[in-house]
Amino acid sequence: MIELSGISKTFGQTTVLDDINLKVKAGSRTAIVGPSGSGKTTLLRILAGFEIPDGGHITLGDKVLFDQNTFIPAHERGIGFVPQEGALFPHMKVGDNIAYGLKGSKEENHLRVAELMELVSLDTRLASHWPHEISGGQQQRVALARALAQKPALMLLDEPFSALDTGLRAATRKATADLLEQAGVASILVTHDQQEALSFASQIAVIRHGRFTQVGSPVDVYSQPVDEETALFLGDALIFPAQVNGGVARCCLGDISVNNPQHTGERRIMLRPEQLMITAAHQQPTAIISEVDFTGHLSTLTLTAPGWPMALQVKTLSQQHWQKGAPVNVAVNGHACVLAA
Repeated sequence: MIELSGISKTFGQTTVLDDINLKVKAGSRTAIVGPSGSGKTTLLRILAGFEIPDGGHITLGDKVLFDQNTFIPAHERGIGFVPQEGALFPHMKVGDNIAYGLKGSKEENHLRVAELMELVSLDTRLASHWPHEISGGQQQRVALARALAQKPALMLLDEPFSALDTGLRAATRKATADLLEQAGVASILVTHDQQEALSFASQIAVIRHGRFTQVGSPVDVYSQPVDEETALFLGDALIFPAQVNGGVARCCLGDISVNNPQHTGERRIMLRPEQLMITAAHQQPTAIISEVDFTGHLSTLTLTAPGWPMALQVKTLSQQHWQKGAPVNVAVNGHACVLAA
């Protein structure tokens, strides 16, 4: 397990990280997600040993990596690092890239490279190719194999899939997650892609302005965000005012049960679009479709109704009868989340 406590970092007059605390269990996958400039890459570089924090404490298992008296340099930490776009050595063939840093004999290294290439699902014949002769997804697997060659206790991934196209990105991400789980290596992924974080991780840490706003499982962080900004960052969200009392929120959609009934009074509540069930209304409609944005499998409906303080935009499965001016009924599945005041 790696544990960070009270980590801070400033550059000049700018505070980049402020009192960062995090625990990552052995063999687990954590995603640190946040907008550009939030401090996530600086945190990853501190974990790798490329930057020195101003204060705090970092331990990996029983080993102290950093405190007020200790700083273990990057090459002694036993931590793997996969940067953006793999950063392979262009003057070295694939096999030599993977073998870089191995201390065995030529024959031992050759066997280890073959073993690692099989582990990351690469044809061993690619060992004799130059990096520019293989695809982007294959280059990322080579970078992962090179990092795994050192048998790290922790793998750091700095937006490693950002340069890949959408289909290849998803497949490479899934293969990487499965591989790390199979190898029993804990990993920390830094990304600004919310969907990537939600699909990759068993734990998500949302960072904003150098501080973690929320840490938890993907399901909990997505369905129960602590505040409006976190809710909107993690995906499409419907947020509107409500009067909350006795575990029920009274709002423009009617009475909706809430997942945190201790909150009362005038609050703002959140629903995810997939919680809304839209059906054609033959009598007493809840709302009218004022706009339809058809994108194939999904359509975005803009719904309006008398007494609503605003229009609602809802992504839903496309239907032929979704037409401008059509009356619909709106029902809610599950609970609304009451956001922090």
